[in-house]
Amino acid sequence: MEAIRKQATRLREQVARQQQAVLKQFGGGGYGGSDNLVTDQEELHQHQKLEKLYISTRAGKHYQRDIVRGVEGFIVTGSKQVEIGTKFSEDSRKYGAENTCTSGGTLSRAALSYGRARAQVEKERGNLLKALGTQVAEPLRAMVMGAPLEDARHLAQRYDRMRQEAEAQAIEVSKRQAKVRESPGNPENAMKLEAAEAKLQELKSNMGILGKEAAAAMAAVEAQQQRLTLQRLITMVEAERTYHQRILQILDQLEGEMLSERQRIEAPPSPIVENTMPPPPSYEEVNGVYASETRNGQRNSLDYFLGEVMHPYQAESEVELNLSVGDYVVVRKVSNNGWAEGECHGKAGWFPFGYVERRDRILASKVAEVF
Repeated sequence: MEAIRKQATRLREQVARQQQAVLKQFGGGGYGGSDNLVTDQEELHQHQKLEKLYISTRAGKHYQRDIVRGVEGFIVTGSKQVEIGTKFSEDSRKYGAENTCTSGGTLSRAALSYGRARAQVEKERGNLLKALGTQVAEPLRAMVMGAPLEDARHLAQRYDRMRQEAEAQAIEVSKRQAKVRESPGNPENAMKLEAAEAKLQELKSNMGILGKEAAAAMAAVEAQQQRLTLQRLITMVEAERTYHQRILQILDQLEGEMLSERQRIEAPPSPIVENTMPPPPSYEEVNGVYASETRNGQRNSLDYFLGEVMHPYQAESEVELNLSVGDYVVVRKVSNNGWAEGECHGKAGWFPFGYVERRDRILASKVAEVF
């Protein structure tokens, strides 16, 4: 169609040049001349404006179709990704719920977390695809196939046909003028020339009206094309931006959960307090302070040291001490049966010595927390 249109344009230009040549040859008579030329300056400007509007709206229509095709491709491939991701999510959650690993449930919890996050990701992807379809593709498709564009193009085509007819009529007028000049006293030739000129004037008048109407309609369609297409592009960008922001939030939360599980699985195992381990030794409480080993009746503080709690311990009796990882304990006595006695957070008691590690240097603020 584009090649045919270009060929038609070249033919019209060729006819116009021939017409001007004829009018220059016969333009010296007494029945007008170049005033009858259909391609006057105003009409030429109108014609050029319509040509530009036609090309612009055609290119806009093609771009709208390209956007629709692109979005439809996103929806097709995205829907397949949602299907695959959903199945992946179900498999991960199934493993997490049914796993019977004997070494702990770290991987099971991670699989459950991943399954939940993957399901959220696929839900967000589905929402994005829905938004692209309803807010981008459908409005553009409606405009491509809509009546305003087709009506405006039909007006432009009617104008184009009328312009061709007027050009042909202008050539007919030129021929009649030549015959009148050849036979000046022939009334029949004069009447035919008058009729031809009247028809040409009518065509030019109608062509001017139709040209303005077609140009106005095409300009309105062009403005609507530009505005709507830009709005849909902005909508698409905003939808994708919101989608990626939400996905980033989901993945950040998932990463935190999985790193926590990795730290848990890589942490050294807590020492096992065997059931055969004897109970902590008994000792006398004096003035609310537990006494440790003394020398000459006085407490020997040089035998004390600070220990950092590496594994939590829950006291099982009143003489035992609760421990939390990261706490610091003043270790005052270590027995031969695996128990140690010390003070933490203002309380004293016994605890498994294997749960702490000796520290020679710690921050002053940590020392203050002990007492």
